[in-house]
Amino acid sequence: MNDVLRLNHGADVYVVRSCHNEDGTDLLALGGEHSVEVYQISTGTTSRRLATFHVGNRVTALAWSPRSVSPSRSDEWVVEIAAAGIDFGLHLLTKSSSSAETTFQFGGGLSGHHGMVNDMCFCGGRDEDNMRYVATVSDDKMLMVWDLIPPLDISSAMPSEGSSANDDSSSPSPRPQPTAYAIAFPHPLTTVDSHPHSSKEFLVADCRGSVYLTDWRTDPNQTEQGTWRHSIVAELTEPRAISNSLMGTSSQGSGFAAWRRDSADIVGVSCGPRFAIWDLSKLRGGKPLHVGTSFPDGGYTFRWCLTNPDYFAISAYSNARGAVIHVHNVGYVHAQPSVINIAPPPHRIRDFDFMAACAQPVLAVALGHEVAIFAIGNDR
Repeated sequence: MNDVLRLNHGADVYVVRSCHNEDGTDLLALGGEHSVEVYQISTGTTSRRLATFHVGNRVTALAWSPRSVSPSRSDEWVVEIAAAGIDFGLHLLTKSSSSAETTFQFGGGLSGHHGMVNDMCFCGGRDEDNMRYVATVSDDKMLMVWDLIPPLDISSAMPSEGSSANDDSSSPSPRPQPTAYAIAFPHPLTTVDSHPHSSKEFLVADCRGSVYLTDWRTDPNQTEQGTWRHSIVAELTEPRAISNSLMGTSSQGSGFAAWRRDSADIVGVSCGPRFAIWDLSKLRGGKPLHVGTSFPDGGYTFRWCLTNPDYFAISAYSNARGAVIHVHNVGYVHAQPSVINIAPPPHRIRDFDFMAACAQPVLAVALGHEVAIFAIGNDR
């Protein structure tokens, strides 16, 4: 690979997230052992570190707020990210051109998750609400949608225990603690995604490979009480993936679902060795439009390319293959994928994402202490 930009975090990197906002496409966040770093990436070859947030424990999930604006788009830039830690706590991380890093803690203790938070995202849509609500999914089988700007009351205005020195809640007008709307599912949850075309739905995947289109704004009083199904718009299941998850290990069966950014109808998921693509406008009883195998010994992260929506990529779960990514073209889904070998065994990709700024597809890949950023050719 030529022209590789390498970012050294100084400790293992577990989460990589690029910013999808139109005004922040050159921003990249790295989640490590104790901190979150934010970089501005220019033309895929140079970088500028904008912020470092110390959260105190290993980061398990990150989500970019729609408020974020890159310095390349405005002198009054803003970085805002939600982060989850290995202790199940949540953090809202903010820095701007006129203010230093601030960390607002919420969701810990009795009010939040009781299992590892595996993924998070802000609400979709393009209205002001999309920066107000952030969704989290966890091993505790819960989808929780947090209202970051709840009505102020006496109890929520009390500073939270364990707040950091630069926590918003230490200011003269303390920020109220977010409130959460929780939806319970039958199995541990692995990923959650939102789409810019919808503010009322989340795409949720569980450890068995099932995918749920969830209307979190549904009023449960209008449907059967005490059931998680009141919010389910559609359930997508690839039977062989379910079978593999029941027969194999939980890691091989874990589901990773993602919405294609240019269409709210197209959903992709990797589960064990298989991947599936659904067209929600042609569900045919929930049957996938395409199915295939990427890694016979198990795939892991699934990402749609942000600049060429026909491309999607899956990383290998096992380190027996080394740090490998397969890039597929949905127009030729049964063809052999392009194989990107980044490092030999025993290296393994912990996370990766496509950057949104460049016309040519650019990957950011977490490998040990480093994140490698490089373009992939259209002829791969």
